[in-house]
Amino acid sequence: MKKYDRLIFVSKSDTATGPMAEAIMQNKYLLDVLDVTSKGLVVLFPEPINPKAEAVLVSNGLTMKTHMSDPLVRDDFDGRTLIMTFSSEVREAILKTFEPEREDLVRVLHQEVGELEELKNPYGGSLADYGQCYEELLGMINKLVVQLNEEELLC
Repeated sequence: MKKYDRLIFVSKSDTATGPMAEAIMQNKYLLDVLDVTSKGLVVLFPEPINPKAEAVLVSNGLTMKTHMSDPLVRDDFDGRTLIMTFSSEVREAILKTFEPEREDLVRVLHQEVGELEELKNPYGGSLADYGQCYEELLGMINKLVVQLNEEELLC
């Protein structure tokens, strides 16, 4: 029996880091089907992906050009959805705002995969900053895929 049905990457606005992580993860091989999406903690109205984030994705053979930011809502929390943030700050805000029953399902990506430092938010940075963010995400997500596949084998 699979452990998770859904994985939601949550960033503050769902316009750069979250969509990049979603695109990377959707192109990885998982042993079982996992619905992967991204959402934002503060989304007042739908916005497209940041042009620099999209340019980096395209240069790596991916795209999220039809992506529109989407807010995280209470219905996103259940015992089969893994919520993955990119910072402890966003995780704490989620716990405070939504008070989910299963706090253990709200995690920080770098901690989950054994990295020491949080992902650097490229917001307001150069195209190179977005490219660096993509590379860091790729490395962390590769580790996450291995971890999720190993967990599936143990279920």
